[in-house]
Amino acid sequence: MQSFVCLCVLLGLGHLVRTKWRAMQTLYLPSCVIAGLLGLAVLQATRVAGYPLPAAWTAGWSALPGLLINVVFACLFLGVSLPTLSTLWRTAGLQFAYGQLVAWGQYVVGIGLVVAILGPAFGLPDLFGGILPVGFEGGHGTAGGLAPVFTELGWDEGRDFALAAATGGILGAIIVGMGLVNWAVRRGYTEVKRRPEDLSADEAAGFIPVDKRPVAGRLTVNTDAVESLSLHLVIVGIAILFGILLKEGLLIIEAAIPGLSQYRLLSSFPLFPLCMLGGLMVQWWEDSYDRHDLIDLGLMRRIQNTALDFLVIAAIASIRLEVVATGLVPLMILIVAGIAWNVFCVVFLARRVFSDAWFERSIAEMGQSMGVTATGLLLLRVVDPDYESSAAKAFAGKQLLHEPIMGGGLWTGAAIPLIAVLGGLPVLGICVAAMVFWVAVIFGPRLMR
Repeated sequence: MQSFVCLCVLLGLGHLVRTKWRAMQTLYLPSCVIAGLLGLAVLQATRVAGYPLPAAWTAGWSALPGLLINVVFACLFLGVSLPTLSTLWRTAGLQFAYGQLVAWGQYVVGIGLVVAILGPAFGLPDLFGGILPVGFEGGHGTAGGLAPVFTELGWDEGRDFALAAATGGILGAIIVGMGLVNWAVRRGYTEVKRRPEDLSADEAAGFIPVDKRPVAGRLTVNTDAVESLSLHLVIVGIAILFGILLKEGLLIIEAAIPGLSQYRLLSSFPLFPLCMLGGLMVQWWEDSYDRHDLIDLGLMRRIQNTALDFLVIAAIASIRLEVVATGLVPLMILIVAGIAWNVFCVVFLARRVFSDAWFERSIAEMGQSMGVTATGLLLLRVVDPDYESSAAKAFAGKQLLHEPIMGGGLWTGAAIPLIAVLGGLPVLGICVAAMVFWVAVIFGPRLMR
């Protein structure tokens, strides 16, 4: 109980700092990230002073991200009516292709740097190359969720490096992203002419005006039968159960095939992408058979975002700085290279991909590919507060296609075990081939015309 109380106090303090300190508002740092950094500072300071916090106050923090990430991904598509693939492609196909190109590029940059330069120079394993996309495209949730995979592969330090990369990614997304926003506004590249300084004091602090507050969710059952939030937690649990059953199926397949059991490729595959598939299965049943529409998107988002807040706090606060310090220089090189790749995509690539709202579309993608979806929407909202451009609709639709693959999806879960089994160079070849494919998807039809 002390551990939960400590997390709550940290989140409260983080939000207080966010609302009272203008610098944090200017940076648009989420309260959970501030809370995690506060927790990390307190834990490190007490250890250095020789009076570490009692274990009960931080019990379970290192394991919490690996548990809550399953909740986050199980909720991903619950409450979202699943459109047909053809409809999605018409509205968000180009955004999806661009997002894939950005994501695969992070793998090429990360693995390529480690295989060609950083690995030989610093004696790093090829797995270090996966740190950049796991931390950037995946974020804190994916980095924390992959901790058991890193441990199983014999590189426990990977969790700390991935979490540090995720922290660098979200800071870079907000700081560099806001710089790009100011640049685009001055150059007239945005469709909606609004500057970051035009935000009201309440908006900057994170408050929603009373007359504009949206509904958090709708009750779908009478409380005398069951509390609606409890029912939604049951649905999340069922989605996770399907994920666990899928994981058990992979283990059975691996045990039955000698070649697979030798490399343990399926057993090292993480659970959370399978929980996402479990959520898709539950939502398919909802769309097909539930005439009462029991799943409410608003309540699902409250469950998902609450889990993500506490996940981020525990993940950042439990980073072992002494581990990160051993590879700080190559880690910083990876982070800078990752930021440079994303800036290149916004400044150079996006205007050649999109015919409309190219900056709005690309800045949202940058925020998502270096932090979380909320970071992308935050940067988009600065330049398009009422979602007047086509960017918001395309970005939202693209997530339905993108998340099952990247950002904690199937490839994110498979990439780290594949690097461990095959080595960095073959996986780098796969990523380069994927980039070539998406370049052909984007520019091929234009060249043919």
